[in-house]
Amino acid sequence: MSNEQQPFRGESTRAVHDGEERNKFARSLTNPIAQTSTYIFEDLDEFADYKAGKLKHFEYGRYGNPTVRTAERKLAALEGGEEALLFPTGMGAVTSVLLAMLRQGQHVVFMEDCYRRTVQFCKLIQKFGVESTAVAPGDWQALEAAIRPTTRILFAESPTNPHLHVVDLERLVPFARERRLKVLIDSTFATPVNQRPLEFGVDLVIHSATKYLGGHNDLMAGSVCGGAAIIAAIKDFRNVIGSNLDPQSAYLLIRGLKTLALRVERQNRTALHLAQFLEGHAKIERVYYPGLPSHPDYAVATRQLRGFGGVVSFDVAGDLERTRNFVHALRLPFLAPSLGGVESLVSHPATISYYDLAAEDRQAIGIKDQLVRYSVGIEDEEELLADLEQALGQI
Repeated sequence: MSNEQQPFRGESTRAVHDGEERNKFARSLTNPIAQTSTYIFEDLDEFADYKAGKLKHFEYGRYGNPTVRTAERKLAALEGGEEALLFPTGMGAVTSVLLAMLRQGQHVVFMEDCYRRTVQFCKLIQKFGVESTAVAPGDWQALEAAIRPTTRILFAESPTNPHLHVVDLERLVPFARERRLKVLIDSTFATPVNQRPLEFGVDLVIHSATKYLGGHNDLMAGSVCGGAAIIAAIKDFRNVIGSNLDPQSAYLLIRGLKTLALRVERQNRTALHLAQFLEGHAKIERVYYPGLPSHPDYAVATRQLRGFGGVVSFDVAGDLERTRNFVHALRLPFLAPSLGGVESLVSHPATISYYDLAAEDRQAIGIKDQLVRYSVGIEDEEELLADLEQALGQI
């Protein structure tokens, strides 16, 4: 068989084959782990050719690794981008990208319902002379008012955590272009299966690869994907600060990506049915899921997303104690702070993610005591529904 890469089009076919050489080291079927920190050269002339760009070669682990590079190529293919970079965590990707792109005296606008640590970092970089402004999702007047002559970046998450707001990229991208701003989207909850922001003109798409991309709750990684020029500049920055992924995690990520479409398609379907069940239950006050007509961003989601995702958030009717009793009565999902893996996980944001905020501060950002976030795994839908029903029956 030819070693040349074929122009695959199907999503699962790309996930399995793209980014990888057809004939691998030792005729291995799976991509080998290059567990090395250093690479050798035959002589100084070969090193000079490498530095001059005449020779494809690896030099030192901080500058690149064959296993990591394969994972990056596979991610770029799935996102429809020219290049991708991997980092040790999702926040490693966020912080490295923002530090690489911003300098003293510049300004970034971010949506206030971004991941909490992203929001904290956008405030933290003020110590380096970078200003930031938070804007409520969907508030276009506030967004317009937030733009300054020094603004360089619009940063949004879509769908968001935990209320699953969906940013209207068909509106946001032209808005940014008119003002010569870069648009960065954290698309962790969507994955490339449900949404490809680069196709809407977004400059960079970021993922916590720890979640759906890895898919098995056994690795930590972050990624950024976009055009070759901007990724090259971020890579130069990464080479200096050393925030690169290790080859073992890259190997696990390659393995996880191969089943991404299968997992996400099942999670989409199950989560929609769970959301519909919960919305019709008397003991549930409100459900946040973009696949429901009751969600404020339903119209945008149906245009922009190919699937509505595997996370369902909802408010239990009652108080904190009633909500705690419901969470404790669930038998199938594990109580844990992450999402996107094959195991269903349940989280109580007020206790787990926002435990250090006063009740009034949590309420101000929509984190009610009754809010529950449910990350759907790949278990049988009927058993997940039955478990929800029995848990609600106990309160």
